[in-house]
Amino acid sequence: MSVIYHLAREAGWRDAGRSGTYTGTPEDRAEGYLHFSTAGQVAESAAKHRRGETGVVLVAVDADGLGDALRWEPSRGGALFPHLYGALPMASVLWSAPLPLGDDGLHRFPPLD
Repeated sequence: MSVIYHLAREAGWRDAGRSGTYTGTPEDRAEGYLHFSTAGQVAESAAKHRRGETGVVLVAVDADGLGDALRWEPSRGGALFPHLYGALPMASVLWSAPLPLGDDGLHRFPPLD
């Protein structure tokens, strides 16, 4: 199983739990895809895009079940990042957990992979 990670906001993630699908953050919707990261990329993504932000939820997803809607595309520094073109079905979510914010404005991650 290949696991990828998304940085959701609490309100949007709560809505997804009720509806059964997750359509991403406003930034995701504006760009036309949901942004994901690998275990090795997600802390840097959080520091760059969510630094100092409370209410961030780390979402772990089984990438193997997303089919052709998941594409690995070059992004930061030319590294390949997973992008999901479409809504995330909640059935593909392995787990989710709130990310606590440290005094330095960086999120504290659990061990990944």
